[in-house]
Amino acid sequence: MSLICSISNEVPEHPCVSPVSNHVYERRLIEKYIAENGTDPINNQPLSEEQLIDIKVAHPIRPKPPSATSIPAILKALQDEWGWPSSPALPQSSQWPTLSQDAVMLHSFTLRQQLQTTRQELSHALYQHDAACRVIARLTKEVTAAREALATLKPQAGLIVPQAVPSSQPSVVGAGEPMDLGELVGMTPEIIQKLQDKATVLTTERKKRGKTVPEELVKPEELSKYRQVASHVGLHSASIPGILALDLCPSDTNKILTGGADKNVVVFDKSTEQILATLKGHTKKVTSVVFHPSQELVFSASPDATIRIWSVPNTSCVQVVRAHESAVTGLSLHATGDYLLSSSDDQYWAFSDIQTGRVLTKVTDETSGCSLTCAQFHPDGLIFGTGTMDSQIKIWDLKERTNVANFPGHSGPITSIAFSENGYYLATAADDSSVKLWDLRKLKNFKTLQLDNNFEVKSLIFDQSGTYLALGGTDVQIYICKQWTEILHFTEHSGLTTGVAFGHHAKFIASTGMDRSLKFYSL
Repeated sequence: MSLICSISNEVPEHPCVSPVSNHVYERRLIEKYIAENGTDPINNQPLSEEQLIDIKVAHPIRPKPPSATSIPAILKALQDEWGWPSSPALPQSSQWPTLSQDAVMLHSFTLRQQLQTTRQELSHALYQHDAACRVIARLTKEVTAAREALATLKPQAGLIVPQAVPSSQPSVVGAGEPMDLGELVGMTPEIIQKLQDKATVLTTERKKRGKTVPEELVKPEELSKYRQVASHVGLHSASIPGILALDLCPSDTNKILTGGADKNVVVFDKSTEQILATLKGHTKKVTSVVFHPSQELVFSASPDATIRIWSVPNTSCVQVVRAHESAVTGLSLHATGDYLLSSSDDQYWAFSDIQTGRVLTKVTDETSGCSLTCAQFHPDGLIFGTGTMDSQIKIWDLKERTNVANFPGHSGPITSIAFSENGYYLATAADDSSVKLWDLRKLKNFKTLQLDNNFEVKSLIFDQSGTYLALGGTDVQIYICKQWTEILHFTEHSGLTTGVAFGHHAKFIASTGMDRSLKFYSL
């Protein structure tokens, strides 16, 4: 094995070893380095010429480099190989490396040392930068979580945590019964009178309208020509796909509200195609959303057992209503705009005040002992319907908090219910691939829309005039009421359709799906 000088990286003519670093050097080069620095070039320990130890080796025969084509180079090679004496005309072989060559070698060695040091410093700096980025990301995540927790834990007079209340059927949690964070107010005479007054006004307005259809309403022949005109997929997270809930602002149907599997609530402006607000705070997916008709408030419900009331301009949560112990499955706003109806897996429905966040009353049907899957107010607000896991539709009197009618006939959990604006019809859907229409005056099923086998229905809604019925699920289908015939069928969603809604006077139709898209249909 050849000896290599640690400075020049060449085979030394006069090799020596440093006892300080145990490295081999060309004696000529190491002596110059010691004269300049007084240290070993490898570890920078003090070193003197007297400490150097010569190494006795056989006379090296250097390989012929490509440059060995000149006469002096050939003579030098022959001299090295055969031991010929030096020509008087030529300098001794020990004098061939010039002083300038030695300086270049020493300078090159110094540069290599500096390069190695710089590489180590750069590597250290990069590790520090990576660690700093990780710390910043962790702190940012912790700050976001702390802000969300602060919004959740903000002191609120109306924060209610219910307890199971044993009682005869139906079981009613009313005023004076203990709760963790307060007492239920109950249905006071003032609240009941307010509900009655609003129902009277709405009934009078409905009678004035009679059976007249608004002139601005899109005609069936025009509606049948609707096609998809827009699709938006950037509202919710791509990593957790799925829009699970949809609602339109009653006073401005260009404002769209969606709830996603990514736990977020999004307010979208159809006219500008811009996101107005992204509301974060739920700890699980958002399954129900409702727009307030006159205030800049929106409502959302989630399997995290909370109902959140949001201020859109401030993009903040202003109330957290804890009316249930299990997942909230349904949400509906009363016609007064002051009260929320909610249903839950805990088998209770709850009636809450949106201004205070207080739960006014909670009721369950203990004879059923079954989770509720959905809830919806009648347009007048004095009655409402709930769907159950055991395929029952129950109609309740809000003032008396009693179950006044049941509509059997479905098989499988009820997935959606919708009241017509005319106040007479109720549409219901379940996991049996059918939609049933009920006459609330006669309390009977007068029409069943039998869909294809394995067709899933996740959303039902009538337009504001009660002329059209839309259903969303496997596909989007639009029916004209009274004739109950299909006039539109959309298959644009690549996943299950989870929500469908009509624009003002049915000027457009909106739908959402598990493909995380919001789609619009019109002429």
